[in-house]
Amino acid sequence: MKILMVCLGNICRSPLAEGIMKEKFRKNGINAEVDSAGTAAFHVGEPPDERSIDIALRHGIDISGQQARQFEVSDFDNFEKIYAMDRQNLKNIIDLARDDKDLGKVEMILNEVHPGEDREVPDPYYGGKNGFEKVYRMLDEACEKIVRD
Repeated sequence: MKILMVCLGNICRSPLAEGIMKEKFRKNGINAEVDSAGTAAFHVGEPPDERSIDIALRHGIDISGQQARQFEVSDFDNFEKIYAMDRQNLKNIIDLARDDKDLGKVEMILNEVHPGEDREVPDPYYGGKNGFEKVYRMLDEACEKIVRD
């Protein structure tokens, strides 16, 4: 299985989702590939936001070695499932889809927990440290559901 987590800048939500998913796969002995990307190129090459790194470390996950990258059309070929963190990034991904096969790979990550509701993972960038913990918990719940299914 190959999963891609996508947010806007690839420094807050999607790196957390990548780290959480990798750890859950590791703990469950599942051989899978997980990566993350952003729909915008604002932070290409940069590490995750310090607050994302800190909240992940508090939960025993090290994401400090990740580097932001931009989502590319070739990601449709390289991943079986592409999870968007919010509606705008979902739209950005869908706008790049070439066909129904590409479209069939894309979904809002919280639909794993709340099917068909298209709930968003809020961007914690301007929300202070509590926002990062809230986002961590949301992503942890969704990733746990992915592992179980």
